[in-house]
Amino acid sequence: MTRHYNFCAGPAALPEAVLARAREEMLDYRGRGLSVMEMSHRSGDYVAIAEQAERDLRDLLAIPDNYRVLFTQGGATQQFAALPYNLLGAGGTANFVQTGIWGSKAIKEARHLFGDAAVAASSEANGHTAVPRPEDIVLSSDAAYLHYTANETIGGLEFDYIPGNDAGELRRPDGREVPLACDMSSSILSGPLDVSRFGVIYAGAQKNIGPAGLVVAIVRDDLLDQGRADMPSLFSYRALAEAGSMINTPATYSWYLAGLVFQWLKDDIGGLAAMSAINDRKAARLYAAIDASEFYSNPIAPRNRSRMNVPFVLADSRLEDAFLAESEEAGLLNLKGHRSVGGMRASLYNAVPEAAVEALVDFMADFEKRRG
Repeated sequence: MTRHYNFCAGPAALPEAVLARAREEMLDYRGRGLSVMEMSHRSGDYVAIAEQAERDLRDLLAIPDNYRVLFTQGGATQQFAALPYNLLGAGGTANFVQTGIWGSKAIKEARHLFGDAAVAASSEANGHTAVPRPEDIVLSSDAAYLHYTANETIGGLEFDYIPGNDAGELRRPDGREVPLACDMSSSILSGPLDVSRFGVIYAGAQKNIGPAGLVVAIVRDDLLDQGRADMPSLFSYRALAEAGSMINTPATYSWYLAGLVFQWLKDDIGGLAAMSAINDRKAARLYAAIDASEFYSNPIAPRNRSRMNVPFVLADSRLEDAFLAESEEAGLLNLKGHRSVGGMRASLYNAVPEAAVEALVDFMADFEKRRG
């Protein structure tokens, strides 16, 4: 068996150590005589798996005690609806910083459900090549919360700051505090994070957490009871928290694999500071190769270049098909850009090793030499 280097934006690469551990436990989990996939989510064995996963995630992110960790389903897209359902119960308007396709989808869903959403700032004017600066964010007078997408997976645009003032607070014109909500699907666990700056963080699993089928939400306690009365029960942060994320049968195997990823980050990598340093090196190596070339280019302002998703285009777009075919033959998989923007995209999530980036850079140099 030969494993290639996988640059897919999601479902993305998983650590080989995690896959090997899962293979060992696939048929017989720790002598129990069955697979985790066959366990009841109410069994003592599975509850232990779930609780350990939460403890490890709390350790990695230093999550304060006044936050609940929820393991639910539907991916980040379902949270586009769940978030306003949970935070608009007392009225007000959802506010957004719009920096790309996923932020736009979140706005569209809020407007579809509740008729209004305010755009507090947008990068549309610059073609989503740089995020709005902090001073450009203007909250509506009735802002109930501010939502932003920390890293736009498709466009490769990443925030270089957390919205809020020096005290870590967001306030609308009347002085009332506004909780910050963030879609971190493609950047969570890529480095240390001050969770206390946020009211809600949510992330689809299929980037840095584990396989598809799971979403993690981190919710501050005081926001658990801000929901609308007409909210579907499976959307309720309060109901999920009280049920230990088991209102219904959860995505048990995805949750188990996420727990193995958390253990890998703690034990094999040494925590998120160490992971961040690795991610810095990977991204810097690829961007340096792009910037040193007249054959490849990246449109994003340097301060907002994503560490996780690196889009690039060729000077001659007619060569894109050849680039993709030859890169796949070289064992460099899933480099095609999103269908909405074209070009190339290399996703450098935590499980993508530095050797993969070196192999990609070498291939790009060789392709340019032969085709440029």
